[in-house]
Amino acid sequence: MTAVEQAVKPRTLVLGIAFAAVAVALALVSLSVGTTKLPVVDVVRVLTGGGDGGTRLIVLELRLPRVATGLLVGIAFAVSGALLQTLSRNPLASPDIIGVNSGASAAAVAVIVLAGTGGGNISGLAAKVGIPLAAVVGGLLATLIVGVLSIQRGVVDAGRVVLIGVGVAAAANSLVTWLLVIGDVTDAGRAAAWLAGSLNARTWSDAVPVGLAVLVLLPLALTFNRSLEALVLGDDVASSLGVRVSRARLALLIIATVLAAMATAGAGPIAFVALVAPQIAQRLAKSDRPPLMTTAMLGALFVTAADLVARNGLEVLRVGPYELPVGVVTAACGAPYLLHLIGRQQKGR
Repeated sequence: MTAVEQAVKPRTLVLGIAFAAVAVALALVSLSVGTTKLPVVDVVRVLTGGGDGGTRLIVLELRLPRVATGLLVGIAFAVSGALLQTLSRNPLASPDIIGVNSGASAAAVAVIVLAGTGGGNISGLAAKVGIPLAAVVGGLLATLIVGVLSIQRGVVDAGRVVLIGVGVAAAANSLVTWLLVIGDVTDAGRAAAWLAGSLNARTWSDAVPVGLAVLVLLPLALTFNRSLEALVLGDDVASSLGVRVSRARLALLIIATVLAAMATAGAGPIAFVALVAPQIAQRLAKSDRPPLMTTAMLGALFVTAADLVARNGLEVLRVGPYELPVGVVTAACGAPYLLHLIGRQQKGR
């Protein structure tokens, strides 16, 4: 099946539209719930330019940045996972498993802790530029280390990527622990909360960098659809079909890494989105690889739904008016699926 045929495959198209519609519906619900509950019709009225001043403040300034960040982070993580799984032909090769997120997190935590003021805040420039830039550099460095150490007989061994990635992630996590120990208590607390993966108190300064990354890199990734289709068949076949394998792999690897790093900078290392969304999208689409746009919409849906549960789950269960980090919810959903994938791989051997 060619890239063009997959792009217009009815099942894939319908799934993508359905996931997008559900994500939008959940986003509207998320905008309506909170300390001040609003009717969905009032939310829609505000989004279309109407509404009174108080409602507009709640929706546009307090809630929409959080919801937008969640949607964009879900897209970025999901597409990153889809690209890495396709390139490695390994369903376990997601940025949170192979160390990309851990590298990005370590670099970002270094900025939070070392550039902190001791009051839990960092300077405006460090917050707006330093954290995203550090996350990208840390993610790229982790990817480089995993790639170099995974080379066997002149080529990257897909089977070694996950094992070496786990080791790189462990090293990065130990660096994070050290930074939290030496840092100011307030700054370290802020970093620890960020590490759980949270959308709490997100502002437009968090959403905009992730949005720009998605706006630029998702269309760029889609231009490599033909290369991705060929790479699924193996490097030799892809080369015979005219794909410049090394160049395509490098470009797609950079795209995947930057997407994951920017998502991590925006909301912390939200676990398992990049692992679960591509695999579910691929299975539902009955495709030979995770379809990018369908995966992107499912990622947005997954994070938005998880954030709704994180914000309201404990209150519904009458445990208390507390919020969970969204990463706790995604981890609770994703960990069993990871065990399922590992078990399936073991049975396949």
